[in-house]
Amino acid sequence: MKKEFSHSWISSRKPRKQRKYRHNAPLNLRHKMLSSHLSKELKKKYGIRNLQIRKGDLVKIVRGQYKKKTGKVERISITRYKVYVSGAEHVKKSGEKASYPIDPSNLIITELNLDDKQRSIKLKKNGTTPIKGLNTKKLADKKKGN
Repeated sequence: MKKEFSHSWISSRKPRKQRKYRHNAPLNLRHKMLSSHLSKELKKKYGIRNLQIRKGDLVKIVRGQYKKKTGKVERISITRYKVYVSGAEHVKKSGEKASYPIDPSNLIITELNLDDKQRSIKLKKNGTTPIKGLNTKKLADKKKGN
């Protein structure tokens, strides 16, 4: 198997190739892989299901030992594919607290950090369009009974 990253690779069912793709991916693609689902309110507002996590976002932890805790994203490790949340800290043997790394798939974004202009522009564009795959005309007809 080749060791370098290939942009032409589409997908594979083999876990070995999936791990290789993630391991050899460049940083710009790794950041895209660090995305989480939005809360129900944000899904309705912006018409998208998931978004890349950014420092300053308010998130809720859904899985793991820190389940049901909420906090702000303190930092993101693109190389390790981990997110560090302010509410999730464990105590070391020395007594000091250290932030616990969490996989972004175990988080739900509840509030967005809109300091970045490009991110806010992208969300405004998506907010005007309806949810993908949802035909609003057919839904209106069903409600009327036609």
